Amino acid sequence: MAEKNTYRRDENLEEPFDIKHLLRASSYIKKYSGKMMVAFLFSAIGGATALFGPVITQKALDEVIPSKDIRMLLVLCAFLVGVYVISVIFTTIRQKLMIKVSQNIIYDIRKDLFAHLQKLSFQYFDDRPHGKILIRVVNYVNSVSDMLSNGLINIILEVLNLIFIIIFMFSVDVQLSLVVLCGVPVLAVFMLWMKNCQRKAWQAVSNKSSNLNAYLQENIVGAKVTQMFAREEENAKIYYDLTEDCRKTWMTAVRYSNLVWPGIDTIAVIIRAAIFVAGLIIFGTGNKTVGTIVAISSYAARFWQPIMNLGNIFNNFINNIAYLERIFETMDEEVTVDDVPDAVTLPPIKGKVTFENVSFSYEKDKEVLHNVSFDVEAGQSIALVGPTGAGKSTIVNLVSRFYNLDSGRVLIDGQDISKVTLKSLRSQMGIMLQDPFIFSGTIEDNIRYGKLDATKEEIVNAAKLVCADDFIKTLTDGYESEVRERGSLLSQGQKQLVSFARTLISDPRILVLDEATSSIDVQTEKALQKGLDMMLKGRTSFIIAHRLSTIRNCDRIMYIDDGGILEAGTHDELMAAKGAYYRLYTSQLDDIKAS
Repeated sequence: MAEKNTYRRDENLEEPFDIKHLLRASSYIKKYSGKMMVAFLFSAIGGATALFGPVITQKALDEVIPSKDIRMLLVLCAFLVGVYVISVIFTTIRQKLMIKVSQNIIYDIRKDLFAHLQKLSFQYFDDRPHGKILIRVVNYVNSVSDMLSNGLINIILEVLNLIFIIIFMFSVDVQLSLVVLCGVPVLAVFMLWMKNCQRKAWQAVSNKSSNLNAYLQENIVGAKVTQMFAREEENAKIYYDLTEDCRKTWMTAVRYSNLVWPGIDTIAVIIRAAIFVAGLIIFGTGNKTVGTIVAISSYAARFWQPIMNLGNIFNNFINNIAYLERIFETMDEEVTVDDVPDAVTLPPIKGKVTFENVSFSYEKDKEVLHNVSFDVEAGQSIALVGPTGAGKSTIVNLVSRFYNLDSGRVLIDGQDISKVTLKSLRSQMGIMLQDPFIFSGTIEDNIRYGKLDATKEEIVNAAKLVCADDFIKTLTDGYESEVRERGSLLSQGQKQLVSFARTLISDPRILVLDEATSSIDVQTEKALQKGLDMMLKGRTSFIIAHRLSTIRNCDRIMYIDDGGILEAGTHDELMAAKGAYYRLYTSQLDDIKAS
């Protein structure tokens, strides 16, 4: 089924991992280099102290026990206990420091990632399922936190520990130490073979998890539609297929991951056996003592421990490297709509809007607008009508500079909006959409969103003006009533009224109403009309409406179709011309009479 294939479509796997990603991750670590240096110092002291244990054991076996020196044996035992206590204390302190550092690093990555997402254009969010964006911000960042805390940081610590072990090991016996090192080339070949297999497997897991999250997010948002069309069984089948994809790719990846530890452990056991075989043969000739063999065996076990830790870090690193790539891929997403280097602050505007030969397309070779030009004087109300998809909403989106033009210019009070800061532009505009978004929080918080320093009195006045006060007072806690995500406890009309109040309190100079009253009943709309008249007074306004009876009094009506303005004028002028607007208006009258 095509629908299943849509949700099961994977993101393209990238080229082999680039070292720039690691360097970029390290840039987040440099900020905490002071604490890291302290942690490294504690780790070095703890690790080096613990390495005196086998030397003490060797002395006890080769000298103290044969001579039956009980006093010295007790002293050595006390030293041995002290060595391990000091090692545990320093290691514990280091772990606590590294946990704090790693969490600070993750905080910085989350902050940067979210800040970048806030700057991305509408086009970025139009082209991607929101679930796939969400999984990068939440799941992927959580996953790489372990890699950065126990991976990039601990690599240096384990390498340092390995160097100390080699030094101590060679100081005891060179020949048996060389036997231990014979396993390193074997391990290197094994790890290189595993690297490519693991990376591809975990990238597949990343893709399948992203697909599942995207489908789950859409189904949670669209739960009502699912039940209205009795789609539960079909959706469950699609979800099962996506879950099965996740399970299969996960099991494949885990199989590769689970080969790492047994592989290293097998090599370690073989090498330790070789130590005893070689040591006993040489020991038979009187060249090696039991204490030397035991000490080297102990160091061999310690030698392979950091190797195994590095293997686990490598394993974790490969598991999460695909997530790190996706995070940086999002951070590298080009901010297509942004302030130009020499952008200026748009001063308080009057509201004159000019389109000069504007062309625009969402997709290449599919123009929505072609060489559109018009002037709107400050304070004028402009109605945009026409068939669905003709470009009405596109025009108002371009006034707000939510997208970049293909060609042409949009000017406000003679100022090219591409050369002013987005904040100074959008802070002077108010946009009302057909589907208003209500945030989790109180009614008061949602209205104040339009003006963060608004007083309670200003909030109530704005609500009264748009007829929202009446229904708000009927709620249990009035303006302090909590609304859930997307305003699920409010009707569509009530959400629209709250959104009206939020827009009004921001006191915009240019107002956009995109089917803003479509969800409000006729009686409320009539009561609201006085408030709307107050909102429109002295403001430049663009009104998109399918109910043409609501726009008869606009200063100008523009009929949008075929990539441009088919006709424009007042209601009376367009009716007299008997063109496209006349046909649309009379067809609505016929529908009303027929009903």
